[in-house]
Amino acid sequence: MSMQTQEAKVVKIVVSSGKRKTSIARAIIKPGSGRVWINGVPVEIWPIEMAKAKIMEPLLISGKLWESVDIVVNVRGGGFMSQADAARAAIARGLLEYFNSEELKNIFLEYDRYMLSGDPRRTEPEKYMRRSARRRWQKSYR
Repeated sequence: MSMQTQEAKVVKIVVSSGKRKTSIARAIIKPGSGRVWINGVPVEIWPIEMAKAKIMEPLLISGKLWESVDIVVNVRGGGFMSQADAARAAIARGLLEYFNSEELKNIFLEYDRYMLSGDPRRTEPEKYMRRSARRRWQKSYR
């Protein structure tokens, strides 16, 4: 048996993540033809318009760059807008890492800082012997 020599093709693949509240998104960016999937659904037919607009922001801001890559995003947890923000952050970070462009980074930071840095706000925990985080017992003697 003769061993055939095979040359391995080097393909650049970037995995990035984004968080918002309790949602966590993972984006896989690889060479392709500009297709974007969110949880297996193409972003063009994503049912929630506001969330779709939020997810598309980093793509539209980057110009024609994203048309040379395929983006697959898996997102879990939280509500639909929280998931959209997490996916948006994952896509923006992934594009930045894939293209390694300082100009793109400045554009993202100028548009919305939280696209790259993340939003630190979280829900306030409920306190002991209360029904919500800030609620107090009512007073009836006033």
